Amino acid sequence: RLSMLDNAASNTLIKAVQESVEPGSTIRSDGWDGYNRLPDYGYVHKPIVHKNAVDGDATPLTHRVAALFKRWWLGTHQGAISPEHLRYYLDEFTFRFNRRTSRSRGKLFLRLVEQAMHIEPVPAKSLKHKI
Repeated sequence: RLSMLDNAASNTLIKAVQESVEPGSTIRSDGWDGYNRLPDYGYVHKPIVHKNAVDGDATPLTHRVAALFKRWWLGTHQGAISPEHLRYYLDEFTFRFNRRTSRSRGKLFLRLVEQAMHIEPVPAKSLKHKI
């Protein structure tokens, strides 16, 4: 799951984690101090400082996701993503990323239609988020 955060302060990060991750889960992060209080909230925190990283460490993958998002953004949208629609672009990228190894484009479309049928319609006016 990707989301927009106002800043990288500890309280902001912890709130985002609590909204998306079950307590007791392991959070792998870089060495940023903002994550240090995660154990106080029931999470296992395993920071990985990249200068000490070894093959198989999980956090370099987060940088790969960021690079893929940037490439998708520039390639598909030529960098023209408006801030008020950013949440929806993040959702679209997440959908595509989570299905990147699918060998059936038809199945992707089927899953998209299935998901669309299970949610309430969204009026166009509500698609803009004020930044």
